[in-house]
Amino acid sequence: MTENPSNGELTVTLDARPKPIHFPLSQAAVLVIDMQNDFGSKGGLFDLAGINISGIGAIVPSTARVLAGARLAGIPVVYVKYGLRPDLLDLFEPDSPLRDRFLSYGVGASTQGADGREGRIAVRDTWNTDIINELTPEPGDPTVYKHGYSAFHETELDLVLRGLGVKYLIVTGCTTSVCVETAIREAHARGYCCILLEDCTAEPIGQGAKGYIGVPGSAASSGGANYDATLVLVQTLFGWVSNSESVTKALEVKQALAVQT
Repeated sequence: MTENPSNGELTVTLDARPKPIHFPLSQAAVLVIDMQNDFGSKGGLFDLAGINISGIGAIVPSTARVLAGARLAGIPVVYVKYGLRPDLLDLFEPDSPLRDRFLSYGVGASTQGADGREGRIAVRDTWNTDIINELTPEPGDPTVYKHGYSAFHETELDLVLRGLGVKYLIVTGCTTSVCVETAIREAHARGYCCILLEDCTAEPIGQGAKGYIGVPGSAASSGGANYDATLVLVQTLFGWVSNSESVTKALEVKQALAVQT
């Protein structure tokens, strides 16, 4: 942690690949992608489809530590959730074969959440699209709904981030090779610098059912070939790869400096 002598602004250097990255904390935000009941909880879309969600559950503690450290350091936490309108009119065009594919996964179907609440798969403002309990947003945390894999397409995310003065995104969430990688690619195209935390992102591809994401019965993991491929792409072309320990250590130093001043 250093202080910029020209404006007194605190900056941080994170250990990362391909090399450490140095940035002002005032321009940083943590992005939490799709850590919602449909993907990470029993009774959600993935679980009902027979997809092993244990890898997603495994990244919750490290993600929670990053969020806690960010909030103490005054870094905004921005949530992105996949959620459709109740009429499902934003689920592709009516004659799209992709619409039929998503409906076959149960999208829009009524369910009962693990807490007994009624829900609907992938429908906004239901149990299914709520953030999992351990990572629940706090008052004031921006939350953005999307209706596809992209966090930016036809959403207000870019407007929210620019309103916060953000240039550096500390990225967490699931799934690594789909929505997380898509967000990073599109953020890169918009001029953001993305830092993916390797122990705060999970990849169930290869553990799926119904033909959704690979071969049923594969071993539970937050990694795998697709996870590895995304990390290589990010650290080579689209940003940096770091981890929760590097972030929390750097933010602890920032908090200590803030107390001293």
